[in-house]
Amino acid sequence: MAVNKEEKRLSEMILYVSKKMADDMYFGQVKLNKVLFFSDFTAYGLLGRTITAADYQHLDEGPAVRRMLPVQREMKDEERSLAIEPRSLWGFRQDRPVSLRDPDLSDFSGAEIAIVDEWIDRLRPMTAKEASLFSHDTFGWRMTTKGESIDPRSAFLSWGDPTPAEIARGQALAKQYDLMA
Repeated sequence: MAVNKEEKRLSEMILYVSKKMADDMYFGQVKLNKVLFFSDFTAYGLLGRTITAADYQHLDEGPAVRRMLPVQREMKDEERSLAIEPRSLWGFRQDRPVSLRDPDLSDFSGAEIAIVDEWIDRLRPMTAKEASLFSHDTFGWRMTTKGESIDPRSAFLSWGDPTPAEIARGQALAKQYDLMA
């Protein structure tokens, strides 16, 4: 059994994503980490908190849950809720997480599940390499080096120029909070 509430939430979300992505030939550890990362950081931006409370680290393949392997090992060995299926995809090894039971989503809000579903849909057509490269364009990954934690507050930062809609929204907020000089 997951030792704390955060790891239980992470375990259940691993099961959820694994079940939803079961028909995705490109689904493996890399895409699992990307779905969780983008979901958590989007939730932080929209809800003020992450979904899983996981700590993400900078790895060469992009952001990854720091405790992914220990949590998955516990899920395989003690809970028997997850299997890791080694596969070959175009000559590359893919370790595919396979959910062995339905996830318990009772601790998640509808908004949280909707965010995860949106990222599943967005990343589904991508290969693991494409999802990895996509994650390399995030401010948090670019500003860290291998092994460093990626701060969820980086969800508010971007490399790109703001859109006209973002500028208008910023101006409206500045006026609302009397920040305009």
